Formats: sequence, C-alpha cells, structure tokens
Amino acid sequence: MTQAAGLASLFMYDMPEFRRANESWWQGLARAMRAEGIEAVPEQLCEVADPLAHWARPKLLFSQTCGYPLTHALKGKVTVIATPMYDCNGCAGANYTSLVLVRDEDPASEVADLADRTAVVNSFDSQSGFSSLRSVVAPFAQEGRFFAQVTCSGGHLASMAVVQAGQADVCAIDAVTYALAERYRPSAKDGLRVLAQGPEAPGLPYITAGGAADEQLRRLRTAVRSAMEDRDLAATREALFIMGAELLPEDAYTRILDLEEAATQKLPEMIVA
Repeated sequence: MTQAAGLASLFMYDMPEFRRANESWWQGLARAMRAEGIEAVPEQLCEVADPLAHWARPKLLFSQTCGYPLTHALKGKVTVIATPMYDCNGCAGANYTSLVLVRDEDPASEVADLADRTAVVNSFDSQSGFSSLRSVVAPFAQEGRFFAQVTCSGGHLASMAVVQAGQADVCAIDAVTYALAERYRPSAKDGLRVLAQGPEAPGLPYITAGGAADEQLRRLRTAVRSAMEDRDLAATREALFIMGAELLPEDAYTRILDLEEAATQKLPEMIVA
C-alpha cells in the first residue's frame, strides 16, 4: 500500500510577487528529502486555513512557524528541524528582529512618544508583531499601561496598510517581511519610517511533527543542508533572502520566554480594542 503523502507548507513568508520562488524552494527541498529516502514527500505545498491546527497535525512533514507559538501553543507538539538564516537588515545569523514603524509625518522621535497611541499587531501570538513590540514599549509603561488601544490586522502587510491609512499609529514588522516587501512590493512601505528596532530573538524555525523519529529527523536536517548547498537553488535562495540554516541549541527559544517575562513585569496586558 502506498503511504499517503505528508503535509508541507511554507506560508510564513509568502506573497504573490515571489510565490514562484517559494514554490521553487519547496521543490528543491522535496528533491533533497527524496534523495535522503524520506517517504511520502508531497509534490505541492498545501493551503492552510488554521495554522495552529495545521502545525499540530501528526502528518506534518515540513513547515515553518513563529517562535512564539513554538514556545506556547505548540510546545511539545512539533519538532524543530533547523532555523533558516536570512541575508537582510535586522537579521544576524539565525536571529532576527522587528522594525517598529510609524508614518513619515508622525512627530514621534522615540518610543516613549507613542504612549496613549493606537498600535496594530498582526496577531497576538506573534513574536515579531506583538511580543517584540511589547518588549520595546514596556520600559515606558505607566501603571501597567502604554498604548490606549491595540487592534489586530491578521498579517504584517495588513498592519503596514493600517498605519499607512492612519487607522493606527504604529506596528512592528519582522525584518524579513520588511525586506521582502521592500524588494517585491515597495508601495507597502510608502509613507512609513523605522522608529526603533526590537530585541533579537531566534528566527522562524522549520518544523516537523512532534515526536519525529531520530532517523527521520536526521534525514530532514540533512535534506535542508543539501538544499542550502545546492548551486541550482542559489537564485531561488537569493530571491527569498535565504543564506543558510542553523541547528540551534535546544534551549535557544527560551529567549522568547525570557523577553516576554521581562516585558510583562512592566506591561502585563496590552489594551485591546
């Protein structure tokens, strides 16, 4: 009996302008996986309606998630394969940061000037869009408050559009998304400027299903390394700013928990509309 194909997705960094490169990257990864003898490698990436449910599926073969769900809702439910490294401003090795954006004409010259303003986040379980922003503003909180209001947009590009339209004053965008927008959709950053930068944290890891067998995990890691070294994929990697991958120590992502704990001591809640 033929084994049913596993699930694969790469939607964390994805927009129509570079979808072909994203799909090409998956095809390269899939070839490398098959060369390692990995079974049930799907031909195509799947559409994802519910990320958390998708990532927790036992049939998950390959995906990429954010460090915040990795350390919270997905803790113990997925296995980290490796963390890709990106060649763009705001990234250093396997770490990345957020860029805090305001409109060009906004009078704010420092983070403290954003007190009692409206912020927009992509998601309340996002390290780059939510938790990092809280880390940036927490030192300036007064009596456990900083923003007057926080709304949710559903995505980084949507957050940028909300600030552009004047419906919010500030957002935090992960450095890779910002670089991709700058290259492929420059209008997304029109009228916006970088006010501050968030703290470094481990980047978005490649993952597979929780409880993956040691041999399966070894093969997946070897396949990722092979795809990173494949000369035929050099243009694809460059199109996506991918420059390699690193297997971080098991406790590397506790950095996200430490940042959250420090921030919540000053700012235990964000005011939500």
